[in-house]
Amino acid sequence: MRLTLVSLLCLLHFLQAEARIDTLWVYSESMQKEIGTTIILPDNYDSTSWHYPVVYLLHGAGGDYGNWLRRVPLLEQYASDHQFILACPDGGLTSWYLDSPIDSTYRYETYITSELLPTVDSLYRTQPSPSRRAITGLSMGGHGSLFLSLRHPNLFGLAGSMSGGLDLRPFPDNWDLPLRLGTFTASPENWNSHSVVFIACTITTPQHFIIDCGTSDFFLEANRALHSVFVSQDITHVYTERLGGHNWSYWRESIVSHLAFFADEFSVYYD
Repeated sequence: MRLTLVSLLCLLHFLQAEARIDTLWVYSESMQKEIGTTIILPDNYDSTSWHYPVVYLLHGAGGDYGNWLRRVPLLEQYASDHQFILACPDGGLTSWYLDSPIDSTYRYETYITSELLPTVDSLYRTQPSPSRRAITGLSMGGHGSLFLSLRHPNLFGLAGSMSGGLDLRPFPDNWDLPLRLGTFTASPENWNSHSVVFIACTITTPQHFIIDCGTSDFFLEANRALHSVFVSQDITHVYTERLGGHNWSYWRESIVSHLAFFADEFSVYYD
């Protein structure tokens, strides 16, 4: 086969194509500030007219919107391999991705569900339906992803958690939680209504979930508790425990499994 110079250059461009990284700034009316999100687009995004599923990745306590990509640069490759958009929003240092009942400056549930998602869908070629939208995260972000998805099944058809803090109640003095919910002794109802394990006990949902936690992780018992609740509620989910602790070595493996799970679930709707 003979290649012309033009076709050879096109082939080389195709082979060297890389994912596109955007930093999206969205002004939050609910919190009166601009908030950043890292957007990772597949390598063929600019050369096609396709519309893509979106996976939202939530960082843990102390992180920011650049945390995931800094720690896992292979996300660029994963976005291209699976052909979906990855969106990594900023959730503040210790927001827990909720609307604080005691501090009106923390309204991250409203921000993500009512401000960020519509903006992403308006600016990028997404497939804006629950069956094409997933959310997952680590630690605080694992709590956030399940908290948001369980409360908004009309937005997220798929969700996951890696080492998630899925029950806040055993940690009444940690990670600024009293600043978000009030003290546990004074406001136990806030701690119940914002804990994933408690929420899951009160609902049934057609959503599909993937949950994992390391066997040396301090959130292990909370993850086991949610697994038991999901089994009792007959909620479809994949639950895994692996050797490991609460660290990036563990999460770099977890994200591979989560993205593969979402890709498989998305593919059901393509058949």
